[in-house]
Amino acid sequence: MKTCLIVPVFNHENAIANVIEKLKVFELPCFLVNDGSSIACSQVLADCADKESSWLTLITRQENGGKGAAVIDGFTAAIRQGFNYAIQIDADGQHDTNVIPEFLAASKQHPNAIILGQPIFDASVPKNRLYGRQVTNIWIAINTLSFAIADGMCGFRLYPLAAVNRLISNTSIGQRMDFDIDIVVRLYWQGVNVVNLPTAVRYPIDGVSHFRLWRDNLMISLTHARLFFGMLIRIPQLLLRHWR
Repeated sequence: MKTCLIVPVFNHENAIANVIEKLKVFELPCFLVNDGSSIACSQVLADCADKESSWLTLITRQENGGKGAAVIDGFTAAIRQGFNYAIQIDADGQHDTNVIPEFLAASKQHPNAIILGQPIFDASVPKNRLYGRQVTNIWIAINTLSFAIADGMCGFRLYPLAAVNRLISNTSIGQRMDFDIDIVVRLYWQGVNVVNLPTAVRYPIDGVSHFRLWRDNLMISLTHARLFFGMLIRIPQLLLRHWR
């Protein structure tokens, strides 16, 4: 297994250095994707890349394109450099990096599967986000005709890059907050199996969230609608998976 880390960053200058320090102990190459961040954040990222140049590669996007666009740039770089797997993790410090060995072990046991973080929230989770997440997971179950995906919004996951490469080579994936939902449903449609891994999640240590309630919920709703119509033409294929 040749595994890397992908960390999309947009204006998390107060948290990212701590996240990088925690990731360093796992000795995995990391693609840090600056998604058009502020001057202050860009300087922090440049300093981190300078200091940790032996394992950290900085990719800079001139304009903010969204979380999905940043992660896809990370995928592209990882695939070009011959990586087989990529762990996506957020830049705000909400994910428990100590679970990374469990992701690697699960991927070794299930080499063709996507390993999804299944959040265990503490009291810091905003209630509106929690309830919205539950609605999203119901729609994901509908659009996959399956309960295989325990949580489709967690940004802590391990991807098999061969499957990702097949998908992004011929399919347009959501570029912003709809990305995590869109790609996991489409990978499932593609035949990729899912392993859910419980992991502690807390809301961000730097107090910065780029989730915009009305805009992003509308975008996510439109993504569910598109996926629903895509599911309809795949009903026989999806039902067949239950009998294999």
